[in-house]
Amino acid sequence: MSSVHPCRTCTSVRAVIDPVRAEREQRLHELVQLVIEPVRRYLLRRTDAATADDVLGEVLLVCWRRLDEVPGEPPEAALPWAIVVARNALANAERSARRQRRVAGKIIALDPPREVATDSETESDDSARLRDALTTLRPADAELLRLWAWEELTTPQLAAVLGITPNTAAARLMRAKARLRRALEAQHPPAASAQLSSARPTGHDETEGGTTDAR
Repeated sequence: MSSVHPCRTCTSVRAVIDPVRAEREQRLHELVQLVIEPVRRYLLRRTDAATADDVLGEVLLVCWRRLDEVPGEPPEAALPWAIVVARNALANAERSARRQRRVAGKIIALDPPREVATDSETESDDSARLRDALTTLRPADAELLRLWAWEELTTPQLAAVLGITPNTAAARLMRAKARLRRALEAQHPPAASAQLSSARPTGHDETEGGTTDAR
């Protein structure tokens, strides 16, 4: 019975594996270039810089592990997928942090945390009022508006992140903006329209995918 030389076998295996790995690495590189900055901004707007860096690293690791699951066409479809991963990873990190705080609280008597200066103390009055108004909304409405205004997601991308149809996303966005407008009007009636209209850059197409522009 003839035997195959081990070195020849290794060479043959590498000839098959190396091109496949190179292709995956190229796909990952393209994916990272597409999503890393939008996901970083998404995280920094919701948590501290250290946690954002940790979660971003977890997102990139998931991208590598689940590369075959990332939507490829159109290329823009990868961003909502990555944001869903980031949202889940951030929720896990926050749950872990809460558990650690509870354990620490049982071990030692902690002093009440000091008030930490927030971005709202240095931002413009309009931005502060807008953030205050967002806190009066239901969490789902506030998050939808943040995804629309801060992350500049289109209606189809909002639908992908939230797991709903584009038409439902458009309807929810319209209702959320109406609630935000009422909240702003309750604070400063003359400034409400200007603040809502400036919440997001104009000219962003939201009719993609056959949905109605919810703005």
